[in-house]
Amino acid sequence: CNIYLAKVPNITMAEAKRNRGIAEAKFLRALYYSLLVNYYGDAPLILDPPVKEHNTLPRTPKEQVFIQIIKDLDEAAAVLSETASQPGRVTKGACYALKARQYLYHNKFAEAAAAAKQVMDMKKYSLFPDYRTLFMPENENNAEVIFDVQYLFPNYCHSFDLIRRQFDTAAPLRDLVDAYLMADGSDIKTSKTYDPAKYWENRDPRFRMTLVWPGSTYRGALVTDRTFAQTGLTFKKYSIYDENNSYNSLIKNASQSDINYIVLRYADVLLTYAEAKIELNQIDESVYEAINMVRNRPTVKMPLIQHSDPSDAANYAAMTDQARLREILRLERRIEFAGEGFYYMDILRWRTAEKVNNGPIYTHNYTEKLVRKFNKDRDYLWPIPAYELQENAALEPNNPNW
Repeated sequence: CNIYLAKVPNITMAEAKRNRGIAEAKFLRALYYSLLVNYYGDAPLILDPPVKEHNTLPRTPKEQVFIQIIKDLDEAAAVLSETASQPGRVTKGACYALKARQYLYHNKFAEAAAAAKQVMDMKKYSLFPDYRTLFMPENENNAEVIFDVQYLFPNYCHSFDLIRRQFDTAAPLRDLVDAYLMADGSDIKTSKTYDPAKYWENRDPRFRMTLVWPGSTYRGALVTDRTFAQTGLTFKKYSIYDENNSYNSLIKNASQSDINYIVLRYADVLLTYAEAKIELNQIDESVYEAINMVRNRPTVKMPLIQHSDPSDAANYAAMTDQARLREILRLERRIEFAGEGFYYMDILRWRTAEKVNNGPIYTHNYTEKLVRKFNKDRDYLWPIPAYELQENAALEPNNPNW
């Protein structure tokens, strides 16, 4: 990005095209730096093309890097249009959405709510009606997608189909299974209809559209305890396979999958807005509306969260009950984005990882798989890799307790 930004002003081309390219490069630089500060904290802030001297730069405080991230996104948004010039290119909405996410991740809730509202007020995005097929090849670049990574066989591919179908190295845990609510909005601990022997029945419809479990059908065959070796479970998301569809006989192996990976989608913006307003304790009807839009997707139709009927305890949250709404919002994020890679960052920023990512984890039948250990005084930031420190001693000291 830095090379592009330095050289493109000197290239003869249409001014509009040049300006668009500069804005796109700034968005991407902001995206990459956001990943660095989210995981590592302080990181060298480099805004020029690579030179040898960069190899001796110290880490820049993450607050300064964050300022640059927002600056890049604001400058990009000022140039880019609401409609992509071709599928996969950056838009004004993508800049606003990434800005909202980063404000949320850094506990800047007023700014997060405002940036999310900018996306909502554009009236350009909407929730795709079918939660399962939102992630299928035939529905790529739909109205819910704000920014995604464009894959196309055979030029640029990944291996999610093989991973989901066979290796299962990103396997769901029983804790996720148990987190899904019942169809009436109650949890499995309080529900009068939950049957542990048939734990998949009467659940939030996203359960069946996200997970594969022993006893279910997958690729036209019955799933057994031995089908998926890690936990007995697998994800459907980012795979073409399902219970029984036209893709079941199509075997895609390593580096043959080309479903686009969605970086930003409208459901995330809605829940970002709701979470930010809850954390500000500025709870109003718009908070309920944002959460309920996600819950009320046509193929989901979970009961709406409301504040008028306390007798429906499972779906009731008083407008003054910040703690209850926070609990609802956090579970909604976990379920809506299950298998998409966002929950890990959520539990880091919520400072709950020391509880939920510490201790034994279980397979589908509560067999202990392993014991995780999360050190609250160390593990909220990743360590600077040893090879990076060997290359550049100025990156010392490493993150606390590493």
